[in-house]
Amino acid sequence: MEAQPVLDPESSDNDVNIPEPINSAVSVAEEDSLRAQVYGLLSRVLALPMSDSTLAILRGLADVNAETELGAALKSLGTLATRTPRAVVEDEYSALFYGMGSGGELHPYASYYLTGFVYEKPLADLRRELTEMGIETAQVSDEPEDHIAFLMEVMHGLIMGHLGGSQGAQRQQAFFMHHIAPWAGPFFKDLEKAKNAKVYMPVGTLGGIFMALENEAFEMIAI
Repeated sequence: MEAQPVLDPESSDNDVNIPEPINSAVSVAEEDSLRAQVYGLLSRVLALPMSDSTLAILRGLADVNAETELGAALKSLGTLATRTPRAVVEDEYSALFYGMGSGGELHPYASYYLTGFVYEKPLADLRRELTEMGIETAQVSDEPEDHIAFLMEVMHGLIMGHLGGSQGAQRQQAFFMHHIAPWAGPFFKDLEKAKNAKVYMPVGTLGGIFMALENEAFEMIAI
């Protein structure tokens, strides 16, 4: 089935097929639900140029409590979104990730960050694990599955119980440590300081802070 929308009940900027939960009545703690929301947000803004509904969600973040680093990054993203037209954000996304000729300023793929090339062993390893987990892409995008947005969406599904059965935190930990932790931090740092990043600068800040928090939490879990 098509992936369920991560933040907006009417629109989703993702391309992952997630099977029905084994237990659709699974209870998700409030803290985990908030984690899933951040993963979903990161996936949504990195998968495609932002839609009107995505920008509306971001603009609502301008009122977020900024007492924590994470809150401050969310608020900064919301504040920038309120004063930036969609066309400008689309141009920024294109400059960052599409570009001309050899591509955009950044290459948001695990294979690229870990080997210097796309479509390398990290992608093959990921595809093998996705098959074991029963996840299939919706075949609506030409992007390889080791794109940062796809990985964020998978984590969203794991947390919310759409994936991984009863393995819970252990499955999340294994997936994060294998496919995300080795490279996502450097990617978000590059996004934060990218020449073409304005609205996407706080996305980089948000991602970097959140990846560090997740890495610290998962390191405390015994497999």
